[in-house]
Amino acid sequence: MKVIQYAVIEIRPSSLILNCTDCHWTYLKIEHHFSMEDVIARMQDEKNGIPIRTVKSFLSKIPSVFSGSDIVQWMIKNLNIEDQVEALHLGTLMAAHGYFFPISDHVLTLKDDGTFYRFQTPYFWPSNCWEPENTDYAVYLCKRTMQNKARLELADYEAESLARLQRAFARKWEFIFMQAEAQAKVDKKRDKIERKILDSQERAFWDVHRPVPGCVNTTEVDIKKSSRMKNPQKTRKSVYGPQNDVRTHSPTHTPAPEAKPATEEQLQDQINYWGGQLDRHRLKMSKVAESLLAYTEQYVEYDPFITSTDPSNPWISDDTAVWELEASKEPGQQRVKRWAFGINEVLKDQVGREQFLKFLESEFSSENLRFWLAVQEVKKRPIREVPTRVQEIWQEFLASGAPSAINVDSKSYDKTTQNVKDPGRYAFEDAQDHIFKLMKSDSYSRFIRSSAYQELLQAKKKYGGIQDRRTSFEKFTRNVKSKNLF
Repeated sequence: MKVIQYAVIEIRPSSLILNCTDCHWTYLKIEHHFSMEDVIARMQDEKNGIPIRTVKSFLSKIPSVFSGSDIVQWMIKNLNIEDQVEALHLGTLMAAHGYFFPISDHVLTLKDDGTFYRFQTPYFWPSNCWEPENTDYAVYLCKRTMQNKARLELADYEAESLARLQRAFARKWEFIFMQAEAQAKVDKKRDKIERKILDSQERAFWDVHRPVPGCVNTTEVDIKKSSRMKNPQKTRKSVYGPQNDVRTHSPTHTPAPEAKPATEEQLQDQINYWGGQLDRHRLKMSKVAESLLAYTEQYVEYDPFITSTDPSNPWISDDTAVWELEASKEPGQQRVKRWAFGINEVLKDQVGREQFLKFLESEFSSENLRFWLAVQEVKKRPIREVPTRVQEIWQEFLASGAPSAINVDSKSYDKTTQNVKDPGRYAFEDAQDHIFKLMKSDSYSRFIRSSAYQELLQAKKKYGGIQDRRTSFEKFTRNVKSKNLF
């Protein structure tokens, strides 16, 4: 874990002159840290500070804690704050920076109630300019999983972070695990109360640097402010256009030298670089290979080059079971199983569409699928028939008082209304996309979970190949005669 040390040259009450090496913290932010630390030092004063106590609970003790109401009352009394809301705001800012923290919550905020808080050790204060790396976070989370205690169980977001870090550091995970194991052994040798306090302080440190999703991250650097600090002479924006006002420059900064125009060789190098970047893909090969393997494993039984079809291909074998199965309109088990891969598999299969529509009709919610099929059918019609069919679809599904009204968002409806004035094959494209998403998230999921689909999936294969002893040629001639083709 990387700690950036400061060499303090001179300390004044109003400012600090610091020599900071490789530090991304701005001067103003550092000064705020020291201001907050002055307040924390007053809070920890033995005589006039916040009373710290050990609270007894059932079968255990909670050492070195104080309540949120104690902090608010102390601020109102000692910091000349009259408004309770202002005291809560100031306390929440200090808690967000990790100077004190709730002992049983990952969200660093101050509450004016009996919630217990604890001071952070100065070693973990943000003024030390910590820059913890992901490997340090991985060691910490891994160590937490080794300690079978309820207070050290990982939260949901921490478990997700651990899984993500384990994938990212797969090659060096053994080394991370060894580090975590060594730290866990050292922690076990500590006194019970000391270990409990240190565990909570370490957890609070990571709550500052790896906060709960949705919470404020006080360690982030504002990119815009950082850019302005590095380029103080940047052109000032105005509603009247860009202005280069010399009076706006700080007297402590000299005007920056004008940038030299790039040479032809430099421009050519940039073109070659960006051209090379265009040829590169932005996906990791491991992810691409993983997706291809998953797709191949899913569709392997439907690839006739890898897996023999069941029933067999009648053009290369002496078996007509596939024709008989198609004629019976009863889907095979393998065909029904494929519908569960996604809604596209259902919609591109004629029998799948029929079964899906039948299910929706039983629930009196078939208008979405009928609209989607009608729009698909319009795209295949002769161009002279398109305007009439577009108006029919509009009157049936989208017009005011339509008999089979569908539910589309206002944006899609407005766009479709404009398109219908000049009807074309793709007049309902936006509404169709919206309905497709609705079916995918709702209707399709209910269809796959329904008893109707499960019955189709578990139905036995109804081939007559074994019971019928006639040869394929005899079956073929019989079918021809029955249809009076000769």
